[in-house]
Amino acid sequence: MLRRIFKNFSIIVLVVLASGSSISAELKCKLIPSIMNLMLGQHILFNEFSTNLNSRLIDQYIKSLDTTKTYLIQSDVKAIKDILSGTFRRFQKGACNDLDRVQKVFLKRVDERTVFAKKYLAEKDFKIDPKIEIQVSNDDREYPKTKSEAEGYLKKYIQWQVANFVASGTELKEAIQQVARRYERNEKNLKDVKAEDLNVRYLDSFANALDPHSSFLSKDMLEEFQINMRLSLEGIGATLSFQDGYTVVEQLVPGGAAAKSGIIEPQDKIVAVGEGQEGALEPVIDLSLKDVVKKIRGKKDTIVRLSILRKRADKPERFTVSLTRQKIDLEQEAAQIEYIEKEIDGKKQKYGVINLPSFYNDGSESGRSAARDVKKLLAEAEKTKVAGVVLDLSSNGGGSLDDAVSLAGLFFKTGNVVRTQGGRSSGKTWADQDSKVDFSGPLVVLVSRLSASASEIVAGALQDYKRAVIVGADHTFGKGSVQQVVPLPSQLGAFKVTMDMFFIPGGNSTQHRGVSSDIVFPSPFSSDDIGEKSLDYSLPPKTIPPFLSSEANLEDPKNRWNPVEKDWLKTLSGESKKRVDVNEDFKKIKDEVAKAEKRKKVLKIADVLESKDEKEKEKEAEDKKTKSAEAIKEKRRQDYLKRADIQEAVNIVADLSILEAKGSLKTTAKN
Repeated sequence: MLRRIFKNFSIIVLVVLASGSSISAELKCKLIPSIMNLMLGQHILFNEFSTNLNSRLIDQYIKSLDTTKTYLIQSDVKAIKDILSGTFRRFQKGACNDLDRVQKVFLKRVDERTVFAKKYLAEKDFKIDPKIEIQVSNDDREYPKTKSEAEGYLKKYIQWQVANFVASGTELKEAIQQVARRYERNEKNLKDVKAEDLNVRYLDSFANALDPHSSFLSKDMLEEFQINMRLSLEGIGATLSFQDGYTVVEQLVPGGAAAKSGIIEPQDKIVAVGEGQEGALEPVIDLSLKDVVKKIRGKKDTIVRLSILRKRADKPERFTVSLTRQKIDLEQEAAQIEYIEKEIDGKKQKYGVINLPSFYNDGSESGRSAARDVKKLLAEAEKTKVAGVVLDLSSNGGGSLDDAVSLAGLFFKTGNVVRTQGGRSSGKTWADQDSKVDFSGPLVVLVSRLSASASEIVAGALQDYKRAVIVGADHTFGKGSVQQVVPLPSQLGAFKVTMDMFFIPGGNSTQHRGVSSDIVFPSPFSSDDIGEKSLDYSLPPKTIPPFLSSEANLEDPKNRWNPVEKDWLKTLSGESKKRVDVNEDFKKIKDEVAKAEKRKKVLKIADVLESKDEKEKEKEAEDKKTKSAEAIKEKRRQDYLKRADIQEAVNIVADLSILEAKGSLKTTAKN
């Protein structure tokens, strides 16, 4: 029944959508089924509405209402589910009060929790209890059963909020007032929510129910999205997300202020933001991502300070970093090559390490691009007569698809690199047409769970052609889907919908599973929180027939590259394991990841209050000693080369070079 209503109704409303597109229209509930049907018409997996999809939509709507599970109790959740279960039918009939009914249930609890919070904060003997522990992972915590249970958790949550203000330099009395005002302000904002805002929430919840990368963009959000694409406002150069009340750094944009700082890392949490070099930091926990981004952005060359919370094995690390807002500078963060020497049978051999932080492209035919820059670096490496190359994609979150295709082709003659294909399209294949092989020697690709999208395409293609050995974390991120933004008429906003998946030449999609490493060693980002599979409703992987090209290798025996043999991988893996098992840096990484996984669900208030640990103070003191920008850059370079994963990747490519030359490792290699 739902499916029939949905299809019939969309035909009527499409006429409304198509008319008067130059005039800004209000997003009314009668338009919702039509917009949803448009999304279903293009989505890779779903093509019609179902009971299961409705259930997922409702869960996402409730999650968007109460992200921290501090307001609703289980009976409220049941009541909301009962209301929303039949919303489609009522929308079709012109009954548009369901979302308002849900909002009333929610606002009743908001009012109760606000009264309780203000009363608790007003207690004369209120003080921070450092012994309190709070479960911050909302996905692992049920909604409270009773009002009393909800208030018990809220007390802990308020302690956590106040502690964050104090840790940011605010006096306790002022911190208490700030938190109280935040509850008052939040209640006021929620009471001011309009019907159109509820409709946007509903459509976005529907999009999120399809997959984690589909979304609905309101008029304001679409404008924000377009600003991001144009990079017309200055920021810190980072992709952010909102998780469990935190603003989380997902990726660093090469050339941006965050990347150039050398301090901020993916998965860091931004807990407070301050304007200028001095003054108080304003905690941003629980603030919407949109509001946090507004605080971070500003005029070019101005200072923004961020208070960062980083997950560590023993306790969270908290520190403040100052960044200068600026546009992205590709020149400073372009691909770079470093050379590391190793002694093989008494002879020194050079190995090149190419650090590629993203697949950048400035859009011009002769300008900066990842593929063109790496091509130049490979020419330099050939002149230097390197015995092998490591391509470091361990912090590369993706970028230009064209550059990924061209870059993969630098290491083989010609051939297919990637195919995009969906449920409704015949697909499109991207191939490298340049017959030149820029480097035919031993090749190792270093990856981590941060390696995503275009990085996975390159790693996967080179692995499928047996052109390279993939090393590092157990697998890459697993972001193997393709989205398209579709603007709606009448300035109603737009929707972003997943239409296709990426497939690598062997026929596997990189979606969800990513690309598995041939040789695995400990990585600091091997956490269950990182990766496509950790996201709600991640699309399952798919497989298509292989589309490997037979023209990938050269015919000339002298210039052919050696396909990686299965026995080689077994030998290389065994040798790597021997080194990794006795390497103190890898032992430390492994221990820290294990401890962090064990305690990540619970946060101690005492840890929040520690603004900086000794390690960070030492880092600041060391940075002050390093006066010049060149000296700072050189220190970061040295730190990079000392990384355990970089050193082990070079060890592996050295072993690979011996295997290719002699067929066995009956030789000696020294650092």
